Amino acid sequence: MSYKVQKITSPLVLGEGPHWDERQQALFFVSIHEKTIHKYVPATGDHTKTTLDGRPGFIVPVEGTTDQFVVGVELKFQIVQWDGKDGSAAKVVKELGEVDQHEKKNRLNDGKCDPKGRLFAGTMGFEHPPGVFDPEKGSLYRLDSAKGGALERIVERIGISNGLAWDLNEKAFYYTDSPETKIRRYDYNVETGEIYLSFEIFPANLTYIFDLRANNIDGFPDGTTIDTDGNLWVAIFSGSCVIKIDPRTGKLLEKIPIPAAQVTSVTFGGANYDVLFVTTASMKIDGEQPPPCGSTYMVTGLGVKGHPNVNFKL
Repeated sequence: MSYKVQKITSPLVLGEGPHWDERQQALFFVSIHEKTIHKYVPATGDHTKTTLDGRPGFIVPVEGTTDQFVVGVELKFQIVQWDGKDGSAAKVVKELGEVDQHEKKNRLNDGKCDPKGRLFAGTMGFEHPPGVFDPEKGSLYRLDSAKGGALERIVERIGISNGLAWDLNEKAFYYTDSPETKIRRYDYNVETGEIYLSFEIFPANLTYIFDLRANNIDGFPDGTTIDTDGNLWVAIFSGSCVIKIDPRTGKLLEKIPIPAAQVTSVTFGGANYDVLFVTTASMKIDGEQPPPCGSTYMVTGLGVKGHPNVNFKL
């Protein structure tokens, strides 16, 4: 296989949460510590951004719109209106809920919609010096417009919530608590959005389908996406790579080097969903992270395709 890794944006401190919007043929993502949301259009190379009043953990377009997004800002789920132009003002038009009021130093991290448009997003513990977090203070939440906008906690005692992906054929929901250095799998009912919780803290059907250390992978699992073959593509923070794994067998299939140590998240996009977009960070955790660390990349020629990213159904 002959693939190409190409830098498409200038470096950011903590690029995260890439989401490909089919309607606009554009990639949206965030830079958490810089409090910015971004838009990148591959056809023109245009890269625009605007600043929010708080740290955004994720950005997902609202279905049927081109200028509204659900954004996790600090601990709030907000609908933000932005026309996508560089530096133009972003306005909060609605608040959908606030989480973790018992741990107000937490913040929202990764968030995505399931195939039905329900939003899943989780929190992470307070960061003291860079790279040191309060353990098991976070949770995973589900925001379901079909249930009147109900915001429910579905998994507790999470360190850093990350890595959301669904496989309808396998009836599976894949999820990551990064400090575990493993990938979780839950049985998933897409009709109800349930992962069959049966205990107060852990569901009975939780299994681990991949262990980084057992496969000699350094670093921590971060954002995740899934291809149409059912294989997972996982960003490895402090590992300078994206790995491809088969969640059904637990096998490591491929390792794609990325020219940045802190690889944060991945998603498929492009007109044919055969481009892998990769966000990275340049945080001073493992020492200096000089450019191009923190840049956003696209990887072409992988020979696979992803699923369309699902927008939020408000």
